[in-house]
Amino acid sequence: MKKILIFGGTGFVGTQVCEKLNRLQCRVTVATRRSDNARHLLPLPLVDVAEIDLHDSAALAALVAGHDAVVNLIAILHGSEDAFQKVHVQWPLTLVRACRAAGVRRIIHISALGASMDSASRYQRSKARGEAALLGSGLDVTVLRPSVMFGADDKFLNTFASLQQVFPVIPLAGSRARFQPVWVGDVADAVVRCLQDDATIGEVYEACGPQVFTLKELVQLAGRYAGIHHGQGRPVIALPDALARVQAFFMELAPGDPVLSRDNLDAMKTDNVATGKLPGLQALGITPASLEAIGPTYLGARGLRSGLMAKRQTSGRF
Repeated sequence: MKKILIFGGTGFVGTQVCEKLNRLQCRVTVATRRSDNARHLLPLPLVDVAEIDLHDSAALAALVAGHDAVVNLIAILHGSEDAFQKVHVQWPLTLVRACRAAGVRRIIHISALGASMDSASRYQRSKARGEAALLGSGLDVTVLRPSVMFGADDKFLNTFASLQQVFPVIPLAGSRARFQPVWVGDVADAVVRCLQDDATIGEVYEACGPQVFTLKELVQLAGRYAGIHHGQGRPVIALPDALARVQAFFMELAPGDPVLSRDNLDAMKTDNVATGKLPGLQALGITPASLEAIGPTYLGARGLRSGLMAKRQTSGRF
């Protein structure tokens, strides 16, 4: 029975990876700062949760020891230059040291489509530096670069749908930016395929869906799939660049993770689509699912719920 250690396993991608590995009869350890974050994984019989301080090098090496492979899913989307450096570069270097100390060679690392030392985005530059640190470590590393991911509980299409439930018009920054969104289930499958196939060692894969959309088209689809405004979605108004940066600035001041940051706008200066220069999901034997096939299955349920609530309210039940 293979033993897999996952960092970031309580999140959107990690939960799916844990479920798939559990079905394959792999023993999975999910490392987390707070065990409460992993409560939803407890029903999986082959998944163990380990609470750990990632900055404790001795404890980290001890946790890594005895595993056949490590999956790194830890990342942040928003933050300062220092924050990106700590999470996307220094943490992978810390993980490399722990793997060497424990004698574990195999690492699957989730990066991001568009990772580049030359990117205008701090996020994408830090992702590129993290990749370089891992690929240059001498360990058996595979890198996956997913595009923006969709799926039940995503913070992407669900956010667009939620905004359209509140606002009659959606002013949109970066409306012409192009994306090639990928289903989270396909990304999780890719992680599992890489763990199963040593021929993927040293490779970098672009994980993208089958279709390219502008951001405006994605917002419109989210509204339609969620059944908002009689299934038409709200009108989307493209903002000029200068006004878009003002909007992003004020969004950054709001509490919690912003819906949009100025660094996001910088990232959108380059289309977030497959370059064709690297292997994709098809090279792993995966036929990526389309947004049209998956999106309505969870956004449609959102629309059904909101529709039922409206009917109950107007009928006097609330």
